[in-house]
Amino acid sequence: MPQNDPLSKLHDIKPLVEIPDNSFFIFLALVIFGLILLISIAFVLIRFFKNRKKSDRKRYFEILENIDFSNPKQSAYDITKYSRLLARNEREIRLCNDLIEDLEQYKYKKEVKDIDKSIQAKFSNFLDVIDV
Repeated sequence: MPQNDPLSKLHDIKPLVEIPDNSFFIFLALVIFGLILLISIAFVLIRFFKNRKKSDRKRYFEILENIDFSNPKQSAYDITKYSRLLARNEREIRLCNDLIEDLEQYKYKKEVKDIDKSIQAKFSNFLDVIDV
């Protein structure tokens, strides 16, 4: 073969080199990240709406905590109204009914005296039992 032959220069061409392809792993990482993001957003939304339902209950409990016993008639009506809304399980309902029975004497009279300390103690006990 002659030296001027163009095919003799083809020996300088290097073979194909394998390039590492990480696109599958990058895609998999993005899918996992997206799923984690969606699950966390769903979790936050569920907690937000779940806690939102409890806000009425918390508000009723705060009203009962801030009852002013200087006006016994209005206090008796407020305690009756909000304690019925708060009582959920058997024990709470039983304590609520006992408290309401004791408060009956303060509701329907024109002039009422201050609410008895024993009734205030029952009311305090009722508030301690309520789980908000």
